[in-house]
Amino acid sequence: MPITIYGIKNCDTMKKARAFLDKHKVDYAFHDYKTAGIDKDRLEVWAKKAGWETLLNKAGTTFKKLPDKDKDGLSEKKAIALMLAQPSMIKRPVLELPRGKLLVGFKPDDYQAAIG
Repeated sequence: MPITIYGIKNCDTMKKARAFLDKHKVDYAFHDYKTAGIDKDRLEVWAKKAGWETLLNKAGTTFKKLPDKDKDGLSEKKAIALMLAQPSMIKRPVLELPRGKLLVGFKPDDYQAAIG
């Protein structure tokens, strides 16, 4: 399984993560879920591996602008529905690595440890 980085092209954190991978000559595919979307099955797998709380970007503007009724009583099911409806609510980047490893967010030390 090749390495795939998921996110939004113009996100500053995405730019840092992709620059890190490029600098370390890591071969990867980029999936822009703003333009290509994201499927429910993949989000459910990510939520199981990383936790939906980690995956949902509560600090982002998109989440903050939601009506309180959408933010109240969050559950995995509700969070996945929100992320499917508005993929910019998914924390960026999500890095899928071989053997099912998953990194959410960008921390250079974690990336270094994951790519070797």
